[in-house]
Amino acid sequence: MSKILVTGAAGFIGFHLTQKLLARGDEVVGLDNLNDYYRVQLKQDRLSQLVGQENFRFIEMDIADRERMPGVFEAEQFDVVVNLAAQAGVRYSLENPHAYIDANVVGFTNVLEGCRHNGVKHLVYASSSSVYGGNTTMPFSIHHNVDHPISLYAATKKANELMAHTYSHLYGLPTTGLRFFTVYGPWGRPDMALFLFTEAIVSGKPINVFNNGKMRRDFTYVADIVEGITRVADNTAAANPDWSSATPDPATSASPYRVYNIGNNQPVELMHLIGVLEDCLGMKAEKNFMEMQPGDVPATFADVDDLIQDVDFKPATPIETGVANFVEWYRKYHNV
Repeated sequence: MSKILVTGAAGFIGFHLTQKLLARGDEVVGLDNLNDYYRVQLKQDRLSQLVGQENFRFIEMDIADRERMPGVFEAEQFDVVVNLAAQAGVRYSLENPHAYIDANVVGFTNVLEGCRHNGVKHLVYASSSSVYGGNTTMPFSIHHNVDHPISLYAATKKANELMAHTYSHLYGLPTTGLRFFTVYGPWGRPDMALFLFTEAIVSGKPINVFNNGKMRRDFTYVADIVEGITRVADNTAAANPDWSSATPDPATSASPYRVYNIGNNQPVELMHLIGVLEDCLGMKAEKNFMEMQPGDVPATFADVDDLIQDVDFKPATPIETGVANFVEWYRKYHNV
């Protein structure tokens, strides 16, 4: 049994991860600030599923709280930390950039410092497929250069990878960054396409279809994401003995540092997702076709070869199964 800190425990992925860790017998401390980026009630409802379970405790706190965060690490002495707390969303980063610096840079620094000073054996943290930015080579590989982000959100996630590497190098802290690809499923975020589409369709309202429906996304079911996180967390990052400064590999290091993609490895056109959703709901969507939004990319596609090689896992939930599970949850949760 390990003692694990999950930041963002009331969030979409954090909630599912905490459930899985508790089910296998780990002791979990969940930390979340319950902010109002999206409806707080959903976060509280997720949390209500966790509170009261054996081996779980919840702390309401912002990881950007420089005064209180050190005390949590000192008091708890975690074995592993999984940092999922972040300000999410590409489009919102155009409206409120300071929220991203506070949560994703200041907050992440506090997490790194807590790990450094308290003997944490492995820090696993959420990065994002957004770091691939202007890349056009498909599928996106962790061995590709990612120096051209096209949103502040992506830039802060790239910054997290750089900051983690620095701590791995200077202090020998094993760190692993996980680039998630468009996560969806039950208890999902209301600002994501699947939730927005479902809400609009059942209300008889039109949906906004960006890039005229030509978007392609590597939609990844949340259970696959959580399985990937768990396996990676159990596989402590190690130095790559073959790493060379003459031909530096971006995904590994001479320090205990790793980066992985977790994606379904099977991009889906937005119009196909909508069609599957219409079938599951038994309703047709009225569509507003719109131009691509600033900060968005036309397609994402994850190369997961390294994930398969190192932890023997490849996400594989079909979009039809995942959407059906989401719709079943949505109908039950909203009593539709």
